[in-house]
Amino acid sequence: QMKLVESGGGLVQAGDSLRLSCEGSGRAFDDYAMGWFRQAPGKEREFVAGISWGGNTIDYADSVKGRFTISRDNTKNTMYLQMNSLKLEDTAVYYCGAVSVSHISADVSDFDGEYDFWGQGTQVTVSS
Repeated sequence: QMKLVESGGGLVQAGDSLRLSCEGSGRAFDDYAMGWFRQAPGKEREFVAGISWGGNTIDYADSVKGRFTISRDNTKNTMYLQMNSLKLEDTAVYYCGAVSVSHISADVSDFDGEYDFWGQGTQVTVSS
């Protein structure tokens, strides 16, 4: 079992920045590709960004390209999501997920059904 713990959420104004962190424990962190997903009230969970086990392959949802940056530090068992130029529509609970590299054919997965482990989520609220 891998435990994932997100942190860094909060209440910010439109145009501000936040950095989310996701720390993993219990399994070899670099055996997993990682991803950020979010779920807004009344909506389904959606893919935000994904990163391969070594950080060489990255993918973003179109809605966050150019504003968000995903990264990971395997020496710290931690993944990050730097969010700049936040918009009202970025308001959601943000979840980090881990998927074993043996469970996916690509380096990164944007399908939440493939993920093996999830964090508890962290709330991001963007106000005007």
